[in-house]
Amino acid sequence: MAENEHSRSSESIHVTVLRARRLKGVKGDVLTSYAKVEFDGKSLGDSAKVDSTAEVSAEYNFTTSFDCSFSDGHHTLDDVASKPLLITVTEVLPKEKKQKEEKSAVLGQCTVDLLPLLLQPESEITNTLILHAVPGSPLETVTPEFGKVEIDIKISVNEPLLDGEHLTQSNLFTVRLGSAYSLPDSWSSGSHYNYIVGLPVPVTSEKQATVIFQNGALKSSADKEPSKRSAKWYSVPNAVSAAQFIPNSQKERVSYEEEKGDFSGKEFSDFRNEAETEKNRISWDVEKRCYLDPDAKAEFQNKISQTRYWPVEVMRNVPSQSKVPAAAGSKKDKNAPAEDDGHISFHGVVYVDLAPLLYPGVCSVAGAFAVHPFNESELKEKTKRTSAVAEDIARVQSSTSRGTGSSPVLKGKGTKEGSTAVSKKGSAVKHAESTAEVDGSQQTNTDSLAYTESRSYLYLEFTLARPFVPRREPEELAAMVREYIPPRPAFKRAVGGAAKAVEDYHAQLASVASMVLDEFREMFGEEIGDDALNQTEAKRRERKKQLMYQLNSSGKYFAFKEQLKHSVVKIVREKYMKTTTFKSKDELQAFLSDLYVYLIDEMHAAFGKLLSMENEPQEVIEPMVDSFQLKRFAQEAEVNEEYKMASKYYQERLAMNEKNPEHWFDYGTFNLLVGDNSKAKECFKETVAIDQTYKEGLLMYGIMCTMDECYTEAETVLERSTSLVESSPDAIPQNLAWTILALFYDSQGNEIQAEHAYSQANKLNIAAAVEAMANTEAKEEDAKEVAEKPDPGSVVGTEQEQAASLLPSTGSNTKPQPPGSAKSVSTVRGTTKASTKKDSRIRSSTENSVSSHDQDAKQKPSEAESKVTAVPKQTIFMQAAQWLLRRKALKFAEISLSHELLEPHGGPSAEYYIALAQLQMMRRQLSGAKESLELATSFDNEHPDAWAMMGHFHYVSGDYISSKSCYERTLAFVTDAAEMHSIYLRLASIYLQQGEFQNAKRTYLLACKHSPTCISWLGVGIACYRLNEISEAEDALAEANILNNTNSDVWAYLSLVCLNTGRKLEAEQAYKYAMKIGFDDENVIEEIHSVQKKLGFGNPSY
Repeated sequence: MAENEHSRSSESIHVTVLRARRLKGVKGDVLTSYAKVEFDGKSLGDSAKVDSTAEVSAEYNFTTSFDCSFSDGHHTLDDVASKPLLITVTEVLPKEKKQKEEKSAVLGQCTVDLLPLLLQPESEITNTLILHAVPGSPLETVTPEFGKVEIDIKISVNEPLLDGEHLTQSNLFTVRLGSAYSLPDSWSSGSHYNYIVGLPVPVTSEKQATVIFQNGALKSSADKEPSKRSAKWYSVPNAVSAAQFIPNSQKERVSYEEEKGDFSGKEFSDFRNEAETEKNRISWDVEKRCYLDPDAKAEFQNKISQTRYWPVEVMRNVPSQSKVPAAAGSKKDKNAPAEDDGHISFHGVVYVDLAPLLYPGVCSVAGAFAVHPFNESELKEKTKRTSAVAEDIARVQSSTSRGTGSSPVLKGKGTKEGSTAVSKKGSAVKHAESTAEVDGSQQTNTDSLAYTESRSYLYLEFTLARPFVPRREPEELAAMVREYIPPRPAFKRAVGGAAKAVEDYHAQLASVASMVLDEFREMFGEEIGDDALNQTEAKRRERKKQLMYQLNSSGKYFAFKEQLKHSVVKIVREKYMKTTTFKSKDELQAFLSDLYVYLIDEMHAAFGKLLSMENEPQEVIEPMVDSFQLKRFAQEAEVNEEYKMASKYYQERLAMNEKNPEHWFDYGTFNLLVGDNSKAKECFKETVAIDQTYKEGLLMYGIMCTMDECYTEAETVLERSTSLVESSPDAIPQNLAWTILALFYDSQGNEIQAEHAYSQANKLNIAAAVEAMANTEAKEEDAKEVAEKPDPGSVVGTEQEQAASLLPSTGSNTKPQPPGSAKSVSTVRGTTKASTKKDSRIRSSTENSVSSHDQDAKQKPSEAESKVTAVPKQTIFMQAAQWLLRRKALKFAEISLSHELLEPHGGPSAEYYIALAQLQMMRRQLSGAKESLELATSFDNEHPDAWAMMGHFHYVSGDYISSKSCYERTLAFVTDAAEMHSIYLRLASIYLQQGEFQNAKRTYLLACKHSPTCISWLGVGIACYRLNEISEAEDALAEANILNNTNSDVWAYLSLVCLNTGRKLEAEQAYKYAMKIGFDDENVIEEIHSVQKKLGFGNPSY
């Protein structure tokens, strides 16, 4: 960390060894011992020698310290992160006779992890650690009943090493190297070789360090790997046995599907299992932690965003003063270079795609990464680096002892990384570069070609302590959406004011009057029932007197007065605005007089309303049409391009229930169709204001914000939609929100975020397919159980067929691509213009490794491939495109369709060209739509939607004969098209125009059965009238009039029906109303006039 970021240049770290318990000596339970503390191979001091037994702890209470430098000092923050304290407990043996010097025996060791001092703002850490026995130590014979040998350690600093802003802005990058698998055949024996892996890590914005993993161990297939692997310390000199391993570092590897490497996914499971269980491997199992200060962190992020790929170089060499004997029966390759002492051979490189570390909330990348032959041109092209770390490794070999588990980090030169290469290569870095020339200019190692032939790979894990890009939590996104779009209150606010106060006074008077009337009936009910109620003045006074006595004696009079008091006070405050005391008694009396008069007048008005028969509540008549029917009417008007009528229907839906978000959403979609984007955006905004979790509203509002270039708001809203989970069976696919978010990032040129969103969408799409397959299998099992029962009348075939139709055939030649694989990610980014450039960058790292596997797969299908796998019915892009087309978001739909062409399981298809034709027809690009529909029918000549769209195309073009043929073909298919109502209406209208009235009647009735509307019943009425079926025509027109009594065509044909049935008044009224609301069909008007003249009535002008 830079000096200007700290007011202190260093901080002392104090180490206190408190005590050790249950120690066991060489010659008995009583022993004398001391503790030694080391850091980075250097001793920090020894404790005093203390006595102890198995029951009495060894109280060392020894404190030492070392300085941690915040700049380029001896011990830096990176050392604290990656190097542990080594505690060694040594027994001092008693002197024997004639023994001049003391002898000692090391009992055990343990390591203390200092990482919590960096990751947590703490100034003191106390740990109880297990003391691991060294070989030959008496602690090896300790039984479980004896208990574990423990040691107490306390680490403290005066001030936290990192706190506040420094803690949040820095990070910790961890590289965990597992093993190398599927080794070249020439590596069948090689215990005398040194197997090395190296990679660069940024230290500052201008410096880098080279992390070197040495001394990989060649292990045979008989030496099985445990499922949980512990990692060794990167550098802990003098540690032996279990003290070399990081405490609590055991963990299992992620599943193949969750990996990000070149061999992830189920299709590689057989190859991976064979390579990892039946072949030799090189094992390191070492973990290196690298502290990243803010500058290094920013540089690391910048490098990843620019190049994506991080080089990890693999090589082998012969350590100095070590000669390798030839393996028995092995033949030496004549073309292979000689491996002299210290020379590097088999120089390979792994290109790790670290772009997922820039995904929101992602902290790790793990997987099996293919080893490629090292090539300088390829290294420069992929990583923008001009020099290899092998040069640094070669220089450090001469000073590194083979006895250490791994070499120290080689610091950078202080120059800008990649700007200049080392001027002179060491003689050890020969790589046999005098070998064959590739492509005329590129030099490649012939020995490293064995990596490609054997399909070698490294298992690597890269981990961050905190994600580079934090994921925003759903609560945070919801709060931000509320800031952009304040939610509407669920109910209307209470209305106050004078009118409300008077209304409340009337309500209280009515309540009191009702209770007084009940009391009167209770007292004189018998007289009322016998109709013997005396109506004389004296009797009325007597009854009043008795009633008042009863009310006063029972306390009800006072209760009624209290009930009215609150409403009277509200009138005083709201109407007369009196809230202060009166200045004089005269003013008070004047006010009370006015108030009394007003209250009495209002009382009479209230009683008048209460006792009036005219104001009895009338029965509320339910509307003849509901919200769903109004939506159908509006969609029907859209198809007929009667946009004014469609707008009227949508507005009627809003008037029916303005608190329904679906009503606003549909109205917004309509406004988007007619090109009123500002009104559409306001409708979608109102949708979200009513319901902040309405996913479709969030998606469309985000799209509208993108169109208005409000990118920050759009990103927030779209990201919020991805955090919502809908369980309704009619809900949109869960992957749709991620797909649209990815399309948004693509439009912004944010490739990495788009890649992450596409990956999430693919995962959800495959998960939905798996769930659908599971449901299908469950239904099939239920059907089998029913079939096995002795019930001859049971029929289950229909259910099985319906369940099976939910998924496509799994016998397709295309295999499901795992969501996390490089190939699936690489083929879904970017629009058509830049797709080739973008995809080539990602595909290149896996082409060599995947191609050889594909050849083997074709020759010998694996068990995983032979099993039935769940294949999504549609790609994420086709689902998104169809949804966007229904919502009239044409720009995003076009981008999604362009991605469909690049998707491995997508590409040109009948569904693609149908969607493209729909897009082109909405844009009035009829020539392009015709070409797309012809291609759709060439892919699938029996696709009902293709022929339906072809019919719509010809109908819009005015070619009614061709349109009729296409519609009839669509109806002939067993499977219906997605939208049948418009097909029925248009085909029936063509029948009417061509005089085929019987066919028109039958087709209009199908439309009525599918979805009854005013237009469909009007068509039935017209057809029946032309067939001279007057009674049926009148019934159909009456149905149409019920659904819409403002349709002038309905009134015009009702006038014709009434004329033909001799009803003069009704014919005249229907005619007048038709003309009043704008009937303008000249042919029908002329027909009506002709009948009117013939009959002599029906026109008021006669």
